[in-house]
Amino acid sequence: MQYLLDTTTCIFFLRGKINLDDTLREKGRENCYLSEITVVELRFGAENSNNPAKSHKAVDAFLNGLSVIPIFGCIKRYAKEKVRLRKIGKPMHDEFDLLIGVTAVEHKLTLVTDNVKDFERLDGIKIENWFRR
Repeated sequence: MQYLLDTTTCIFFLRGKINLDDTLREKGRENCYLSEITVVELRFGAENSNNPAKSHKAVDAFLNGLSVIPIFGCIKRYAKEKVRLRKIGKPMHDEFDLLIGVTAVEHKLTLVTDNVKDFERLDGIKIENWFRR
């Protein structure tokens, strides 16, 4: 199985709230991907932190060995899904989450997120929550 890690998953790992190392080894780092939107959000978070240089280094280390998927190939699905959700009265208010979600669907990847409630309304999405509470 192949996975797309959402931004929250990555942030929880970078902040030490979850240990993703064992899970990435178990699932195979080569089977785990990021949307370029997640990279954008991680870079913003690093730049906005109290220690940008240290935070950017942590992001660099995390990104090492993970493949990043561009969003260009997902734009049509994004537009269709945004319209569908709006018509049924359940729009996603976070554009970045919508782009990440449709990237998972378009590339037939399972989305790894703790934010199941927001993503589960996307048509055709497969979700796993790797968080233990």
